[in-house]
Amino acid sequence: MTYEIFNLGDVQLQSKRCIRNAKLAYKTYGTLNAAKNNAIVYPTSFAATHDDAAWLIGPGRVLDPEKYFIIVPDAFGNGLSSSPSNTPPPHDGNRFPHVTIHDNVVQQHRLLTERFGIETIRLAMGWSLGGAQAFEWAAAFPEKVERLFAFQSAARTSRHFYVFFDSVRAAIELDVNFREGFYVEQPQRGLRVAARIYAAWGFSQAFFRERLDQSALGYASIEDFLIDFWEGWFVRRDANNLLAQLWTGQHADISNNDLYRGELGKALASIQAETIVMPSTSDLYFPVEDAAEEAMQIPKAELRVLNSQWGHVAGEGMNDDDTRFIEQAIADLLAR
Repeated sequence: MTYEIFNLGDVQLQSKRCIRNAKLAYKTYGTLNAAKNNAIVYPTSFAATHDDAAWLIGPGRVLDPEKYFIIVPDAFGNGLSSSPSNTPPPHDGNRFPHVTIHDNVVQQHRLLTERFGIETIRLAMGWSLGGAQAFEWAAAFPEKVERLFAFQSAARTSRHFYVFFDSVRAAIELDVNFREGFYVEQPQRGLRVAARIYAAWGFSQAFFRERLDQSALGYASIEDFLIDFWEGWFVRRDANNLLAQLWTGQHADISNNDLYRGELGKALASIQAETIVMPSTSDLYFPVEDAAEEAMQIPKAELRVLNSQWGHVAGEGMNDDDTRFIEQAIADLLAR
């Protein structure tokens, strides 16, 4: 895993807390052109790193490094940028401050302007929590973002999604080995329970009804799928890091700042970018109705619905039909 670190110094957050000697991890692909107008910013999703975004990047792909300069900043709390696990004292989620999507994007903006001298963003894009950051980019810096692509995401976390994420949080924190964040070893039971909660939501009812875990992913049984795919994904991660990003996701709201003061409609209306908002028909986190409501309030937005059985995970590049549809939308947007 090769990546760069942008040293931010002491960063004061919206909470008025401070991350001391903060670090922003990121990876770039391609070359910034002389006009500095080929930059694409692609923030990471929940518990993901820049490597998890790489499935859309490559020669001949829609995010072609031979044409674009693609920056994938790692969100705070993902274990590479400043996180509970790498900020003293380690393994103490109670002392690591709450970080908002606004906090993330303000520091990402510093990266682009201070390190690269980029003033105009060709495209801000993201999936899930990464999409919330892309929305934030377009609302916080409307004159700088030319295009916005948010897929299986939202500009403000719904009350329903808040409750789902809270069940994941509770599963981790109720493990007796969690010790209020001062654990000696990772709270494995809590992480495995959290994985099984996530498993019922990440894919869709149709995915399980059609047994795509077996026919498409090759698992011999549903238990094999739960253990290998879901538990395996969770237990590789630090519990306090997950909790930090769960909080960010629960409180994602592009209007939660001094500019918009909680008025989501005002924040959405401020977006000047050519926009495609893409929900998935079977996404249990971000339903089409919610995406349509947000898209309707963005002046130059198109709602383009992905018809998929893969639920929320339709945005992770695991199904070729979904990937083609997503890439076509990005290509269409970049051509405008």
